[in-house]
Amino acid sequence: MINIDGITKVYRMGATEVHALRGVDLKVDEGDFISIVGPSGSGKSTLMNIIGCLDTPTAGKYELDGTLVSSMRDDALAAIRNRKIGFVFQTFNLLPRQTAAENVGLPLLYAGIGRRERKKMSIEALERVELAGRANHRPTELSGGERQRVAIARALVNNPAIILADEPTGNLDQKVGKEITNIFERLNSEAGVTIVLVTHDPEVAKLARRQVHIIDGSIVSDQTS
Repeated sequence: MINIDGITKVYRMGATEVHALRGVDLKVDEGDFISIVGPSGSGKSTLMNIIGCLDTPTAGKYELDGTLVSSMRDDALAAIRNRKIGFVFQTFNLLPRQTAAENVGLPLLYAGIGRRERKKMSIEALERVELAGRANHRPTELSGGERQRVAIARALVNNPAIILADEPTGNLDQKVGKEITNIFERLNSEAGVTIVLVTHDPEVAKLARRQVHIIDGSIVSDQTS
C-alpha cells in the first residue's frame, strides 16, 4: 500500500540546511499496524506528513497504492487526503462551536455529502468509538479522552484505507491513553484498517505489531513483534 524509497527531506532556513530525513526506505502493507518511534526531532512527524501527502520530499520516491504521489495534481492529492487517509492529531483539532457529530462530519461536508446522510454516518462513526451518546456535546463539554475519540471517529467517517495518528496519546494520562490505543488495536484487528502511529513513547509503540525506530532522520531498526 505504501512504498517509500530513498526519501530525503531538507528544510532551508536562510543559509542553513536542516536534514529531517536521510534516505528513508519504508514499505507498509494493507492491514499493517506499525508504530514509528523516535525522540523529538528525529524526523518521525516529517515522515508522517509525507505519507499523508501533507508535505513533499526533497528527493526519493513515494508510491501510494501503486501510484507515484509526485505525479498527482493538487486536486487528486486533496481527494486522497479526504477519502483514503484519516488523520488523528495530538491536539485533537476540533472546532469548538461544533458538536461532536458535526466535527466528525466535516470530511463528509468537504466531500459533498448531504446533511441527512452526513449525520447518519457521523453517528455510526461515533458508535465505533463508543461515543454516540455524546454526539450533541461540544468539545468543551468533553474530556480529553472523549475529544480524542471524536477525532478518531472523524478519521474513520469516510472509511479510509489508512489511519495516520501523530502522538495520539500525547495529551492524555496513561489510563486514557491505553483506552485510545485499544481503539486502534480493535480497528486494525477487527476492521482491517491500516494504521501508522507516530509516538515518542516506547510503551505505546510496543502495542503495534511492527515498530520502526527512527533517529536523526534515518531508520535504525524495523522489528515485528
